[in-house]
Amino acid sequence: MQRITITVPDGTGNNLSSIVGAYKILTRANEFWQSTGKRKLYQIEVAGVCKTVDYYEGLFSVKPQRNIAAIKKTNLIIIPSLNHDYAKAVKQNSLLIDWIEQQYQQGAAIAAICTGAFLLASSGLLDGKNCSTHWAAADTFRTMFPNVRLQEDQLITDEAGLYTNGGAYSFLNLILYLILYLVEKYYDRQTAIFCSKVFQIEMDRNSQSPFIIFTGQKTHEDEVVKKAQAYLESKGRRKNFRGTVVILICCRPAKL
Repeated sequence: MQRITITVPDGTGNNLSSIVGAYKILTRANEFWQSTGKRKLYQIEVAGVCKTVDYYEGLFSVKPQRNIAAIKKTNLIIIPSLNHDYAKAVKQNSLLIDWIEQQYQQGAAIAAICTGAFLLASSGLLDGKNCSTHWAAADTFRTMFPNVRLQEDQLITDEAGLYTNGGAYSFLNLILYLILYLVEKYYDRQTAIFCSKVFQIEMDRNSQSPFIIFTGQKTHEDEVVKKAQAYLESKGRRKNFRGTVVILICCRPAKL
């Protein structure tokens, strides 16, 4: 029997919805498959490095079914999204990151939901590969992982058994995509279509560009351009320029 492992990173900076959502959709897919008279193919489990992880000041908590140390081999690992303090999350989860890398070397596929890509990138597995994450975390991601080819407008990336996706709630599309991918080998497309209808998730969206809020790229070192950006943004906040597009072109004299 194949095994799917939904991980619960250490710390409180995780997104609970991506853990619960992944578990619900995958277990529902399993149930549908078995309802057609076929044998169960996947064991779906929730695993972590702690016995309990609290969320929202203890209002909710997750109790992983197993410790990752007890899992010698799995077929698919799902990393949930993180909340905000990505550097801290990476530091807190060195054991999980090492385990993910080890499992990948043994043949496991890895799916990082939204900002869970920070944990996956920390393993080094995404170096030189395409990756997506939430558009709001794109600049931080580029700074921390300059060797990863970030595709922030893409909803889903799929390369060498590594899957990433954009915004936190678009993880539903990623899970469906993974089901479709696995269905090609073990199930059938009907299972993914069933899940799409039950959870009312659009399957054909492939970009998060319509949801990106423009903030301007300010990680460069050109102080003149930064001042121009700040000026235009301050004017935009004071006046309502509906339908106006401002294009800033800065040219420096060529060296003779």
